[in-house]
Amino acid sequence: MNYLVSVLTGYILGSIPTAYLLVKLRHGTDLRNEGSKNVGMLNSYKVSKSKLIAAAVLLIDIVKGVLAVYLVKLLYGEVFIYPMIALVSAVAGHCFSVWIKFKGGRGLAAAAGGALVLAPAVLIIWLFLWIVSYVFRKNVHFSNISATILTAAVSAVNADILNKYAFPPAEDPLIFGAGVCIMLAIIMIRHYEPLMAWINLQKKSKRQET
Repeated sequence: MNYLVSVLTGYILGSIPTAYLLVKLRHGTDLRNEGSKNVGMLNSYKVSKSKLIAAAVLLIDIVKGVLAVYLVKLLYGEVFIYPMIALVSAVAGHCFSVWIKFKGGRGLAAAAGGALVLAPAVLIIWLFLWIVSYVFRKNVHFSNISATILTAAVSAVNADILNKYAFPPAEDPLIFGAGVCIMLAIIMIRHYEPLMAWINLQKKSKRQET
């Protein structure tokens, strides 16, 4: 039952389609049919041209991740597995919301909020790698993808170290590493299209050079 409650708490919170609701209410526009068709902060800004809406989407989506972890920790105390399940479920709900036919955002804001409460070291690593990647390529999607893949690798290889800085730590570092990697894998599923677009762009650029 604890596992089920953790899943449902995380998924229900994560599945609230913040960007879809705010843009629909303010502009009458369905994000699923506009711009990149992604129901997230960046597309909400591109479609609405409103920094206020984009900021609100980002903040609320972060809070969804925070609440998923915090509420489950209140229910079950300092046991890592339950808030980790809630966080993974929140990211899944954000990416594949039942309320908008399993469309959604890319999961980064919800993951960041939950990681801030549960495993801040993972968030710090991701942000550092994102900045380095952005300096290197000046492309948001490339940075998102690179930081996500590399953070998963770092978390898997150094799970025993990073687990010490989780709140609470997992009983087994393998559980910590697996939880983080599953969460980041869900995020990567939603980044498949921008990844393919970036790869095709690089191929096109190389053909033009030759």
